[in-house]
Amino acid sequence: MSSGRLGAEQGLGHWVLLACAWLLGLGLLQGCERLPDASEWVVLLLLLAISVGVWWVMRRRGSGWGPSLALGLVLALLAFAQAAWRAELRLSEQLPPAWEGRDLRVRGLVASLPQQVQGITGLPGWRFEFEVQAVQEASDTESSKDLRALLPGRLALSWYGEQATPPPLRAGEQWQFTVRLKRPHGLMNPHGFDAEYWLFEQGLRATGVVRDTASAPPPRRLTETSGWGVDWWRQRLREALQRQVADPSVAGVLAALSLGDQAAISSGDWALFRNTGVSHLLSVSGLHVTMFAWLTQALVAALWRRSAWLCLRWPAPHAARWAGVSAALAYALFSGWGVPAQRTVWLLISLALLRSLGVRWPWPLCLLAAALVVTVLDPWALGQAGFWLSFAAVALLMATGEGEAHKPSATGWKARVAQGLHSQWVASIGLAPLSLLFFQQISLVGLLANLFAIPLVSFVITPLALLGAVLPGLWWLAEVAVNGLMFSLQLLAAWPGAVWYVAAAPVWAQILGLAGGGLLVLPLPLRLRLCGLGLLLPMLWPAPQRPLAGEFEVLAADIGQGTAVLLRTAEHQLLYDTGPAYGPGSDAGQRVLLPLMRALGVKHLDSLVLSHRDSDHVGGASAVMAGMPVRQLLSSLEPGHRLLLESPAPSLRCEQGQRWVWDGVHFEILHPPAQFYEPAASQKSNAMSCVLRITSAQGRSVLLTGDLEAPQEQALVSAQAAGLVALHSDVLLVPHHGSKTSSGTAFLAAVAPQLALVQAGYRNRFGHPAPSVLARYQAQGIEVRQQAACGAWTWQSRLGTERCQREQGQRFWHLRSVHPSPAPPGMTGPWPEGLSAAEEGPQEVPMAEALQLGPP
Repeated sequence: MSSGRLGAEQGLGHWVLLACAWLLGLGLLQGCERLPDASEWVVLLLLLAISVGVWWVMRRRGSGWGPSLALGLVLALLAFAQAAWRAELRLSEQLPPAWEGRDLRVRGLVASLPQQVQGITGLPGWRFEFEVQAVQEASDTESSKDLRALLPGRLALSWYGEQATPPPLRAGEQWQFTVRLKRPHGLMNPHGFDAEYWLFEQGLRATGVVRDTASAPPPRRLTETSGWGVDWWRQRLREALQRQVADPSVAGVLAALSLGDQAAISSGDWALFRNTGVSHLLSVSGLHVTMFAWLTQALVAALWRRSAWLCLRWPAPHAARWAGVSAALAYALFSGWGVPAQRTVWLLISLALLRSLGVRWPWPLCLLAAALVVTVLDPWALGQAGFWLSFAAVALLMATGEGEAHKPSATGWKARVAQGLHSQWVASIGLAPLSLLFFQQISLVGLLANLFAIPLVSFVITPLALLGAVLPGLWWLAEVAVNGLMFSLQLLAAWPGAVWYVAAAPVWAQILGLAGGGLLVLPLPLRLRLCGLGLLLPMLWPAPQRPLAGEFEVLAADIGQGTAVLLRTAEHQLLYDTGPAYGPGSDAGQRVLLPLMRALGVKHLDSLVLSHRDSDHVGGASAVMAGMPVRQLLSSLEPGHRLLLESPAPSLRCEQGQRWVWDGVHFEILHPPAQFYEPAASQKSNAMSCVLRITSAQGRSVLLTGDLEAPQEQALVSAQAAGLVALHSDVLLVPHHGSKTSSGTAFLAAVAPQLALVQAGYRNRFGHPAPSVLARYQAQGIEVRQQAACGAWTWQSRLGTERCQREQGQRFWHLRSVHPSPAPPGMTGPWPEGLSAAEEGPQEVPMAEALQLGPP
């Protein structure tokens, strides 16, 4: 090897080291529980100054790897420090806790394309970003004091029609609202979506609802939308789509591809796209932006070469390259400037700039340079799955393309089809480990689905969706193409085993799996590629941890305002309640419980217990029964209830005295007694709550109580005195989420738990748990855990140990010191007697749930 070539390779190696050092610094910050304090900032800046001095000395004294290593340390520290400083600035725009739940009068602009949504009762509404211009306290009608300095500049708002359907809302309009805000708070479950990180990255430092009630001033539109902004044109295109395309499903797909309006696609259609492995095609991602740039580049190059005058002044390849980049930028802006599109635009700009400067770097260095540009502009991109999927896909295609380039070139349609099949094979197999890492599932029909979906969506549906803005008649052709796509995907999704769910693997297995996926598709000798298959096995068939025989584990899922508890023994699993329905087509079963159980390796439920019929306890039951085999349904539901008719499993009513043993663990139903089911009894829904006690072989026990109220609690105390039941337990699920109607003193004394868990949503409007109830627990020396402050809560019977997901997974962007306080007056207290959650009126869909309405 010549010395010149060796020097060039060493030079490229130095650049790779520096780029990796920058990314390492950003990655270290991503794993921090908190940002540096004042003393740590002093140490950090001192280390940065020392490392700069070391680099300067080593650079003066000689060459080699020493100066590069020192400079790499400088860049890692610099990346960490600048990202921490930017995070401090973003976190400083925090809603003060004292202003949570208070009515504020805000004036500002609708800063995003409003998304049409439905509240829990089905009433229509809007979800949108709001740029604040002025703020006043709603009760202060005389003072002109502006509180703008106390509030974040951008808010995530929801507007549900509590009195009437909200009027049309358009981007760029100026409105005055009365709002009720809260700090960013999302659900936190193992392997779940981090809503607080998403809000942090988007710069949305408060969420809230528009108060459209008789007690609040009505919202007022102050100015109309200007006709010159990008959002105005996007709004017009969406409204035209809705008028021209009658099928909401098709209109949603076309709006998602042309406008980036992913919320326009229903949750059922998203499930279809996920299960067939094509969900990445239905959002404005790197594929669409790159395709648009490529088509523009090819067209401009062909036209440019027809003019000698143009070619003499600017070579056709350069003109076409930058025309493609400009087209990609325009498409990304028009489609909402989403984060995936932003990353792709910066990637294309970086690669085009390198080519224009005559730099001929190898593909790994080009990708690293692009990643450097992306993370300088958006240091939080590193924490998004899309960042890794986008760059991994491009890297795999570049690597395998480089290998194919050394083979004899072939022409003709057969060669092109073979090349397309090879690229699809590389993308599907190479990205499978990343899909398992982020989503714990693989579509086994995805390879086949993408073979026809990629060209159909990229070269037919998306261009027609965009050209329809000029020639609306083309939307009819797009509608035909979308219907054909949906029909084909439905056929594939109906195949047995179309989706393979895999439990989340340990870190070491994930690292091996990622390496194995790369080896399988890289142009390497066959023996090395077969080694990749072996490296994948621990990730494809992980061995989830289970309790020992005679022991059990309790996992109270973080589902907002409601109840959902998963119990696992050595070989069995039981789900107690399924959480609330968040709105039409969206519930805790679909959004939280099914992904959580699959990530834990739960393949079926031996028993599903539905304590009573209230929607915050059975809202996710239909989704759970449809998405996972259930061998038995145990409930207090009345005969003829919809869920009993839907259940494919045998249904039994829970009744005092029922007992069974799984793997040495004892289960017993303590309530309701048989007479409660008699027609003459006419019991309230809460009074019918199934109470379940679980006891390990060592005698440690947990008591799950549903929405039990004081009279039934007293009846259980009497039953214990009569020797009919045993109430004493180590852990108590606080009855009725901590309502004033429950947790009587005598009942707490009879149970005598060491720990009590409140499953209630953050700042829920019912005031759960009530301060007087918490005082009773404190008086008896019982430690109380609140799920809003804890996230998912896990308890192991073997050692009696507990774990809070919010504490275990704490990062600097997460809300700290979460002490849920009651809602304002008029919004507190338990449900009125005989009134269910669905009848109470519209309520805000939790922001964490709202953020999961799109694809994973």
